[in-house]
Amino acid sequence: MSAIKTIRASNDFVIKFANVNGSGSASANELFARAIMNMGVPVAPRNIFPSNIQGMPTWYEMRVSAAGWLGRRGGCDLMVAMNPQTWDRDIAELSSGGYLVYDSTKTLPRSRFREDITVLGVPLTEICNREYTDPRQRQLFKNIMYVGALTALLDMDLTVVDKLIADQYRGKDKLIDANVNALKLGYEYAKASHSCPIGLRIERCDGVGDRIFINGNDACGLGAVYGGATVAAWYPITPSTSVIEAFSGYCRKFRTDPDNGKARYAVVQAEDELASIGMVIGAAWNGARAFTATSGPGISLMQEFFGLAYFAEVPVVVFNVQRGGPSTGMPTRTQQSDLIACAYASHGDTRHVLLFPQDPYECFTFGAQAFDLADRLQTPVFVLLDLDIGMNDRLCQPFDWDDQRRYDRGKVMSAEELEAGKNFGRYLDVDGDGIAWRTIPGTHPSKGAFFSRGTTRNAYAKYSEAGTDYIYNMERLRRKFETAKKLLPAPVLQRAAQPARYGAIYYGSTSPAMAEASVLLALQGFHVDTLRVRSFPFADEVIDFIYAHDGVFVVEQNESGQLRMLLINEGEVDPKRLLRVLHYDGTPITASFISGKIAEALALRKVKVASLTTPTRKKVAS
Repeated sequence: MSAIKTIRASNDFVIKFANVNGSGSASANELFARAIMNMGVPVAPRNIFPSNIQGMPTWYEMRVSAAGWLGRRGGCDLMVAMNPQTWDRDIAELSSGGYLVYDSTKTLPRSRFREDITVLGVPLTEICNREYTDPRQRQLFKNIMYVGALTALLDMDLTVVDKLIADQYRGKDKLIDANVNALKLGYEYAKASHSCPIGLRIERCDGVGDRIFINGNDACGLGAVYGGATVAAWYPITPSTSVIEAFSGYCRKFRTDPDNGKARYAVVQAEDELASIGMVIGAAWNGARAFTATSGPGISLMQEFFGLAYFAEVPVVVFNVQRGGPSTGMPTRTQQSDLIACAYASHGDTRHVLLFPQDPYECFTFGAQAFDLADRLQTPVFVLLDLDIGMNDRLCQPFDWDDQRRYDRGKVMSAEELEAGKNFGRYLDVDGDGIAWRTIPGTHPSKGAFFSRGTTRNAYAKYSEAGTDYIYNMERLRRKFETAKKLLPAPVLQRAAQPARYGAIYYGSTSPAMAEASVLLALQGFHVDTLRVRSFPFADEVIDFIYAHDGVFVVEQNESGQLRMLLINEGEVDPKRLLRVLHYDGTPITASFISGKIAEALALRKVKVASLTTPTRKKVAS
């Protein structure tokens, strides 16, 4: 048999852990990811977990990339196979020349392995049974042991992992000693039994810099605090629950009265999604900055109340962490499948403001900004992230905040203005931007009551079924929607290195894959301008971008091309100008998928291949 041609790479490969849900592996896998980052090497991990009970398969995929690519690469170079249920599937996923680490306590026949991979057995169960008597300890320390073995196999600095364990269990010396002991057992076995390092290595570099490691849901929760939110009402649903958990945690720290210990915030778990949005609207009507967090099924149940908030013009914020649908769909998989549901939520003629963050940094900044926008526009504002951004830790630039910044409450009439007899019509447009003045309940004892109606009315909130009054309000709401364009985050344009006949539009969690795909396309001689859409309604620049190119690829993660639908409907764009690039199997989109689809389409259109140039590889996707 010829020698195996092994993969050899430094700081540029994919590791995948195949575990059993509920085994305690997640914390060990994250510990390992943080150890690589602490050696200065960028890492992009993704937790792939089941929506059902403990004992089912779970995976943790980790891309190591010195170049700083944070999108999912696809494929696997090193598999840590700890789940017998998924053994065949996991072995099949390994790239030829890859490496397999497994628990070799039980001898397996050669037929269970592949001849084109390197097999590295570590008798984890045997060592644990010898060292520990408690069944739970045996399971938990088995995970730390394989972290130790990987540290040796990849030539990592063991002291880095030691320090992370000490930090994690600070003040609990017994736990520190026990975990460090398990770590060294795995490390020493690998050193004694295998040729270390293998073809894959982690070498110290300075690729991480000052970036932080956080998930989008936690960032949204902190953004809500900085945005002035004091009320949250919700009903638990994957993958949005941790938004509220994060908000609650930050509120306990920042919104608790230091003198008496009383909470200066309210978090209410409602009996269902419909009740939760009703509570949010009630709190917002009373002047509080209020929000809910949900996912697609919750959006479906809240529809009628979204219509009320839109037509009565009550400022609320909704964080929608999207998952796979329709119906229950894929609760623990990622998609961008709720754009249409949110843009036109409720019956009748409704249009809602949407924000599309690309990473945890924008989850924080957009999360805070959403409350200013909701107050300024007096309307619901939806922040649309997804499971990939929301539940996976990701490197991003540090959060920043201007301490001089003040909340923008919009057109709120004061008690002094009311006392002076200023004309107040709750739905009266006085300056042509579509936004009327409002008052906060309690502002004045007798004047300027905060009238709101979910029914037709005139400019002074008096009930009316007159067609002219209805048309007045609908046209005013349309003007307000146009006003929103000037206030929302602008799209981000990236010109190709050479003049490009074709462009690509994308948004949200597609961003890191799109940045890398642009480089892959340029290496093939295809140059494509890109535009990242960050909000809806679309800025004029978005439509201008489309008409500046012969064709524009719309890259998104759903089956029906929902962003493309919005562009056609709202921008009155010729559908033939917009070319679909759709990915919707529930996994995050990859750069190779995007570049492959675009290159294939350009080749069919006989687009001339430009002279090949080596593009600059950016460490952080724009």
